[in-house]
Amino acid sequence: MYIGRVLSVLRDGRTLIGLLRSYDQFGNLVLQDTVERIAAGDCYSDIDRGIFIVRGENLVMVGVLDGDAEDALPLREVPVDDALNMQRMYLDSRLARERVENSVLHAIGFSTDAPQDDTY
Repeated sequence: MYIGRVLSVLRDGRTLIGLLRSYDQFGNLVLQDTVERIAAGDCYSDIDRGIFIVRGENLVMVGVLDGDAEDALPLREVPVDDALNMQRMYLDSRLARERVENSVLHAIGFSTDAPQDDTY
């Protein structure tokens, strides 16, 4: 069975794209020619990672990529540093928005001091 290129989203938020070479009953993956995609707005950048082994417990989602649909997206490739800076600005603005939302929720009686880790 040939699956081809897959997109994998990890629990820490990273997005990996690579050729699926192997998987097992625990959801562990072996990806070849892997790139880590950094996306921010309508821009993206890819960082070469080579062969990548993903433990199943760190996997959130896996999907087969449609090359034609990916090429039709209105995204432009930018240098890695620019993509990382844009992603950092987006995350900072999201954290600021969440702080405001949490203060409003706290003011009306909701608890907003839950641990901020990656558990589900």
